Order: sequence, then C-alpha cells, then structure tokens
Amino acid sequence: MEKIVLTGATGYIGSNLTKKLIEDKKEVYVIARSTSKFDMLSEVLDKVNVFIYDGNVFKLIEHFKQIKPDAVCHLASLFISEHSSGDINDLIDSNIKFSTEILESMSKAKVDKLINVGTAWQHYNDESYNPVCLYAATKEAFEKIIDYYVQANKFKVITLKLFDTYGPKDNRGKIINLLEKYSKNGDTLKMSKGEQLLDLTYIDDIVKGFYTALFSLDEIKKQCFHEKYGLYGIKRYKLKDIVSMYEEITGRKVLVEWGARPYRKREVMNPATLISPLPKWNAEIDLKTGLKYMDETNNLNDVGDINNG
Repeated sequence: MEKIVLTGATGYIGSNLTKKLIEDKKEVYVIARSTSKFDMLSEVLDKVNVFIYDGNVFKLIEHFKQIKPDAVCHLASLFISEHSSGDINDLIDSNIKFSTEILESMSKAKVDKLINVGTAWQHYNDESYNPVCLYAATKEAFEKIIDYYVQANKFKVITLKLFDTYGPKDNRGKIINLLEKYSKNGDTLKMSKGEQLLDLTYIDDIVKGFYTALFSLDEIKKQCFHEKYGLYGIKRYKLKDIVSMYEEITGRKVLVEWGARPYRKREVMNPATLISPLPKWNAEIDLKTGLKYMDETNNLNDVGDINNG
C-alpha cells in the first residue's frame, strides 16, 4: 500500500500515524475541515496532501476518484464523554454523517480497504452492545453502516477499538496530561475516589497497532469482512495507583483531592475484556517505561522552549 487517506490526521493519534507513514515513504492524503488546526502536523505538513472538506460530498467523491488511494484510515471523530442537548447535532455530523460520506466516496471511487476507529466504551459492563454514552452509541451506529457497505460493496474493514492512550506532546485533556499540568502549577486536582481501572497504551504501540491492521487487510482471505479488534495495554491500574506511579517516576508531587468529584454517570470501573485482541500485535511499552519516556521528552521540550525564548 502506497497511497493512504487519513481523516483525523490533525489529532494526536492521527498526527503520529501520519508521521510514521511519511517516514516510510507513503503518499499521505489528509482530509480536514476549514476549522482544523495543523499544529500537530507542522513538521511534516509540507510532505502531505491536504484536502479541505466543505461538506460537499460530490467534491469529496471526485477527490477520491482522482487520487485512487489504496486504503483509508478513518480516525476523525468527536469525543464527548457526557453530552448536552446542544451536542447532538455535532456528534451525529462528525461520527455518523461525515463518516458515512467517507464510505460513500470510497464506494464511488472503488476503494475497498478501511481502518476504522471504535471505542471500548461501546461495551459497558463488558456487554456486546451497551454504550457508555451517546458518543459510544454513535460509534456503534457507524459500525452498522459500515456493515452495509461491506455487504453491498465488498469492503474489507478492520475496526480498532481503543482504550486510553498517552504519550509526549499530547494536547488532549487526558489523565497523564492533567497530572503533568497540576504537578507543575501546584494547584489541587479534584478527582473521584480513584478506584476505577484504566487501560493505558503508549502512542508508539498504538501507531504500531494501526500499521499492523492496515497491512494485514490484504492477508485476511475473505472476499469482504468487518473484523473488530482491541488495542489492549499491558496491565490495568487503578487511577490512584497511576497517580502514585507518576509521582515516583517524575519526582513531582500531585496535589489530589480524592472524592471531590462524583463518578461520572455510567463510570467505567472495569474496562471491557470481550473484544478480541489484534492478531500479530502486542503492546510492548509498559506504563512505567512510557511515563519515563514521556517525562524525558516533555522536559527536553521545556528546555528547548526556554532556550528559544
């Protein structure tokens, strides 16, 4: 596979996958919106082809027909853990409407290979279908739409279901980033009781997972399929234990007020286990090692910012 279309390339995971594809001399075609920020892609932006999608599906179809990609990695989505009524339109637009327009463009351009991204939150209480929140429900709904295109157009699809992810230069409001922020500014971080288990996977392992899935699409000997796999971390830890580990590795204290916040409605206390793990892939970077890598990289970046200031 030489030509790859990516959606969500301006996000944290997408930008890291883009850099890996560029490093391996692949032609990368990024689909973004006019409101997208390209900060995460700044170092490789001159090496990718960017198509700004304005909502006109016929232009998107023509774009696919012109470039004739070998496969699509669809990472774009809108994540909202607890939606308000005003979020419904955006969730449907991003996670169902735009996602379906990608499938339609693939079908018209005779592109049949797709890596899709799901979430372990589709499986509350480890059930085959019990979405934690509306976001997870939209991801499940899109999977059903994928099934139609698989049957009607003989698509070959792998959906990778993610748990928690982390790594250096992460701009998302994830737990490790919160610990980084509060350990440095000295403010008190208000948390739940911290008994929930988290399944954390380092960004390099996640990118390898996408690579493994992408280049295994041709290896699955079926005319068409929609396989679903999870990218599991090496070990799960309680939130409280993650904070202690972070403090031990960085040498910085995090002021936490445990129990100051209630658990979310439908809090995931035990992440799903029923999702089949991705074949020929295992996470290799344990949490302690990943936190060390992250701390070293972030400290180097801080020194660079000071020297360039």
